[in-house]
Amino acid sequence: MSATVSPVIVIPGITASDLFDQYELPPEAVWTTMRQKRYDRITLHPADQRYEFNEPARVKPGGPFPLVYGELVEELRDGLSEGHAGPVPVFPFGYDWRMPLDQTEARLDAFVREVIDRTLLMPLHRADPDFAANPTVTLIGHSMGGLIIAGYLERYSAARVDKVVTLATPFQGSWEAVLKLTTGTGDLGDDSGKARERHAARMTPALYHLLPSYGDGLTAEDGLELDIFHPDAWQPSVVRTIEGTVGGWDISGAELFADMLGAARAHRDRIGGLRFPVDRWLAIVGADDETRVGLRVRRGDDDAPRFDLRSAERRNQWDSGDDALRLNSGDGTVPLEGAVAPFLGESRLVCVTPRDFGYWELKDRALTRFTGLHGLLPTMNMVHRMILRFLLGKDDPYGNTWGRRFPGVAVGEWQPPLPLAGKG
Repeated sequence: MSATVSPVIVIPGITASDLFDQYELPPEAVWTTMRQKRYDRITLHPADQRYEFNEPARVKPGGPFPLVYGELVEELRDGLSEGHAGPVPVFPFGYDWRMPLDQTEARLDAFVREVIDRTLLMPLHRADPDFAANPTVTLIGHSMGGLIIAGYLERYSAARVDKVVTLATPFQGSWEAVLKLTTGTGDLGDDSGKARERHAARMTPALYHLLPSYGDGLTAEDGLELDIFHPDAWQPSVVRTIEGTVGGWDISGAELFADMLGAARAHRDRIGGLRFPVDRWLAIVGADDETRVGLRVRRGDDDAPRFDLRSAERRNQWDSGDDALRLNSGDGTVPLEGAVAPFLGESRLVCVTPRDFGYWELKDRALTRFTGLHGLLPTMNMVHRMILRFLLGKDDPYGNTWGRRFPGVAVGEWQPPLPLAGKG
């Protein structure tokens, strides 16, 4: 086994990479952290969703947002290289988050190969005969980035991956995706709720990959469809919006909607059968933040489904003494049940809460009240230390990393992939 630490690739969540229209000279920013949200320019074409509806255009990804991932990348570069004769590279992977995840997985496969080739040019790694004979990378994914990792591992070669870290990944979905597709609002991106946001969201294939597929979170009146991946479960307004976009093309709105739902369901089913050594996967889950944990569906006057998006479905019962009630929590975007990876199980998960921000992170702790824990999890110092310990195989003599068990997991059943002090 190689003594050299594998290079790291950091994969951000949905909407967290810059997008630039390369048709313009110089390239024009059409999606950035704060300044640009050009929904008219990023809407995908109904005839071929690899390309933009507003032609001519050529929208391509830039890097992940530094406000969210900058500290994580720098901490990894510094901590992984400490005590080594040379740097351990950490590469951010920006991607076009609009696209179906199958396409992004293919781009990640090419990027993994490139990272390995580049790393083998470095003296430290080239001089290690074990690494040179069997070069690998470590993959770290936040939110949808974790779904991309799971799909990549299932479809391509897990032999190229040493370890995996996922942060706040909705392996079984988030109800915020339903809210975003229905109203244009929600915790997944911009929340102004105008028609253009709804229009762009409904034409974004990747967003459908975040739909929930767990348990009994969907409560519907008798006779209504309970499978959110089935077109009949949705309000007619969603299909009407898509129908208005595809007019004049050789596909109907209903067909395109069904295709996007079907592709998302197939991807969810595919990663459900993933096999990867559980002791090489650190899954960190956010908890103790008010989160939408379900959806009620009623029958409208036209007998079609109508989503009841009341705030009553946003709950946080993390401090309850009843484990069943404690499941009514999450990170503000992903409910606890939606964060469970079938191929890992609940006993392998490490839960963290807003209370785990340190004394000097008072600003981040305060921001969770407004933005939720989900987007801030990659900035948490304790999470950085935990990831470094996991990747380097180090002990914790100072006791400065810890975690919390998933509701219902007993002390003796908790099996995180590194020794951790338990809290709560």
